[in-house]
Amino acid sequence: MSTAELTAQDAELPKDLVDTFIDMAAHEHHPRGAAIEALRLVQERFGWINDAHLAHTARILGMSQADLDGIATYFNLLFRKPVGKNVVMLCDSVSCYIMGAEQTRERLCKKLGVKMGETTPDGEFTVLPIVCLGHCDHAPAMLVGKDLFGPVRPEDIDGIIDDIRARKK
Repeated sequence: MSTAELTAQDAELPKDLVDTFIDMAAHEHHPRGAAIEALRLVQERFGWINDAHLAHTARILGMSQADLDGIATYFNLLFRKPVGKNVVMLCDSVSCYIMGAEQTRERLCKKLGVKMGETTPDGEFTVLPIVCLGHCDHAPAMLVGKDLFGPVRPEDIDGIIDDIRARKK
């Protein structure tokens, strides 16, 4: 499909993303090989992957929306629902659990005033569990955006969150 054909159909996706997806797909043996990177770019631009963006990306890559949604929902770092500006992923692996992740989670949720899976009312933070961050030697571990923390003790939470809030000012 050409850029001209897609632009009219896919007005919700900016032309630069459409062009990028077409280029990425052209360099793959099968266009679906560009699916994960395309979804990552949509999320990077919009914060999450909504149904319209998913449908448009699927058309560009010559996939069904259901197939692309299967990929999007398989990966826990791709978000199909709105999330806060800062996604806090708290590891709940066995190693982290043994090393006190439950107490760290309780302190984190109290500090932000949310439960696991919720977003703060100001839209700044979403707290999510993650199966493993691969940082077991520094358990309990926490990922905020691209910043990996560990070991994170309950008493570390206030400083970490306050530092993240201060960065945005």
